[in-house]
Amino acid sequence: MKHLLSLEQLTQAEIEGLIHSAVDLKAKRKSCPQVLAGQTWALIFNKSSTRTRVSFEVGIRELGGSPMFLSGSEMQLGRGEPVKDTARVLGRMVDGAIIRTFAQKDVDDFASFSGIPTINALTDDEHPCQILADLQTMQERLGGWKNKRVCFLGDGDCNVARSWIWASARLGFELVVGAPAPFQPADSFMERVPKGTVSVESDAMRAVSGCDVVYTDVWVSMGKEAESADRLRVLSPYQINTQLMAAANPGAVVMHCLPAYRGKEITDEVMEAHAGIIFEEAENRLHAQKAVMTELVR
Repeated sequence: MKHLLSLEQLTQAEIEGLIHSAVDLKAKRKSCPQVLAGQTWALIFNKSSTRTRVSFEVGIRELGGSPMFLSGSEMQLGRGEPVKDTARVLGRMVDGAIIRTFAQKDVDDFASFSGIPTINALTDDEHPCQILADLQTMQERLGGWKNKRVCFLGDGDCNVARSWIWASARLGFELVVGAPAPFQPADSFMERVPKGTVSVESDAMRAVSGCDVVYTDVWVSMGKEAESADRLRVLSPYQINTQLMAAANPGAVVMHCLPAYRGKEITDEVMEAHAGIIFEEAENRLHAQKAVMTELVR
């Protein structure tokens, strides 16, 4: 494994190995292996962030390295320099790169031209680091994902939903995407996904029926603000609330990649009832990403 660009590119064995490593690194946090000692890793962010930036900066330091934060608006990228040129320069100066941006092609091109380990910290296509942390949380809280049924509710064509779809396809657990027709995964995307583990359901109550994990994300992601009113109107029946959770399996858990907009995709009541697992899920971004960086420098 040279880069983490998408879950689509990972095998079942690679995903399971990363989760095992993340759990181990979490348990041994006070004696973390210094695998990045003497290294500098660049964080190139074209999108704002809380959890992603903090978890990567802390993770790099805990692994013995030095993080360098670079805002896209303050780099020559923001003035039109091609990604491949920036990559060629940084590849000669830093040891790894973590990129949070819009286009998946920018991350792919950076990895290709830089010659250094590159991590997708979020693009419009995928959010692999988030789903690795989610899988770690399932491993710790539910004993894993085998024979589990997961429901993703809301915008089923967003980056988080797509990464969940690839996780299901690679690991074999059942995933139901509950979304209205305009927000269901694109046919062109689903044609690439192996058949058998992923289904799409337009009725929210049927989507969560029999599920062990009910998952949601913000309905208005960065870059979609102009669509806010329409999105909130169409997606409102997919809010995670007490009535909806009654259709899930007894003891089902709610997960959210955060930030959460209470009263929109999730009620305050449900959010607080499941806060323990949701904020552990957020913490696990640190450990899952440390596992990724550790693997990339082997």
